[in-house]
Amino acid sequence: MTYDPPPHQPTHLTYPWQPPPPEPPRPPRTPPHEPLAHHSDLRVLRSAYRWQRRTATLTALGYFTLFLVLSAGAPGFMTRTVADGIPAGLLLALIQLPVTWLAIALYEHTARRHVDPLADRIRRQTGRDAHRGATR
Repeated sequence: MTYDPPPHQPTHLTYPWQPPPPEPPRPPRTPPHEPLAHHSDLRVLRSAYRWQRRTATLTALGYFTLFLVLSAGAPGFMTRTVADGIPAGLLLALIQLPVTWLAIALYEHTARRHVDPLADRIRRQTGRDAHRGATR
């Protein structure tokens, strides 16, 4: 980057005691990493969060859809008694609650293990970037 003086200032010194022209302002230092808007961690965080949502949703909705399909398509199976006079349909309906709890537990587990550490790392990096920007 070269310094081009404004047109109203001469490029040479008229008098030897004349102070030199002012230094041009330096461009701001760029951070050692790419800007956060283009950061690859955001893509990783989005895909981890997407995987988390899909896993938990497919667990709960998959079982519920299976229950509905069996109810509509296999009434003979659903009315068959399993144990102590309990029909299979009622047993499968009661299992829906533990499956929902399993989906919630799976969601929490994947959040703690994969999504939250990524989000914390991005949050810390953003804080450092903001601090660097404020000190300039």
